[in-house]
Amino acid sequence: MEIRKLTGTIGAEISGIDVSKPLSAATLADVRQCLLDHCVIFFRDQELTKEEHIAFVRQFGEISTSPVYKTLESHPQIMPVIKEPTDTGIIGDTWHTDETYQETPPLGSVLYARQVPSTGGDTLWCNLHRAYDTLSDSMKEMLEGMQAIHTNEYLTGNIAARNAGRSTKLLETVSVNHVVHPVVRTHEETGRKGLFVNRPFTLAFEGMSREETLPLLNYLYEHTAKPENTCRFRWKKGSIAFWDNRSTMHYAINDYPGERREMHRITIQGSKPR
Repeated sequence: MEIRKLTGTIGAEISGIDVSKPLSAATLADVRQCLLDHCVIFFRDQELTKEEHIAFVRQFGEISTSPVYKTLESHPQIMPVIKEPTDTGIIGDTWHTDETYQETPPLGSVLYARQVPSTGGDTLWCNLHRAYDTLSDSMKEMLEGMQAIHTNEYLTGNIAARNAGRSTKLLETVSVNHVVHPVVRTHEETGRKGLFVNRPFTLAFEGMSREETLPLLNYLYEHTAKPENTCRFRWKKGSIAFWDNRSTMHYAINDYPGERREMHRITIQGSKPR
């Protein structure tokens, strides 16, 4: 097992492992630690059946199914993320942390590339711990103890229109959900603090209107997405990205018109942020 950092602040590529086979206890512990250290980890040249993809993810926790997107009928643990050449939109093309509108957002996700465009289709990740660490002490003091309301209204407001232009389909039965999470989250395993707000799902600070909230939220979004907080991954067929949803936001780039891209995502059940 070899580890190569992608940037000085986030991301690492692991080589020397065939994830289609069960990992030894020592290797599993090393991969877990690498995820904690680097927030998102990558594997190249992996050949996985759907069953092997599921088995790999199960070594890291209980699998959760998407509350808003359709999954494979044959393997409901897998959410297909597909863009056909005729599609006009994709999911995830804004900085976000997955499913923060749930009481227990995912611990993380494992995304596997089955077909990629000739160029384009990269994904960006940013380090929410570094974003917090580089705030001023006064800003940290103000945010400490604050709560924010998260909602899936961004997705539920126009399901028909979104489904019309995308092959990754929202469930027609999705209902509106609101939950409250801390603005500064403490990571359950490392104890590190990180920002826990994101543009599509954070509605407002608890006890404040959206108009009062937006100036500060917009500052936090811009601060978090600074290039020095990020890494960019260029996909190839057989690549895997495994990100810690407690530590990162990510952004899927839609820059490959007329080409097909098929990814399979499996999500790991998380716990209530604290």
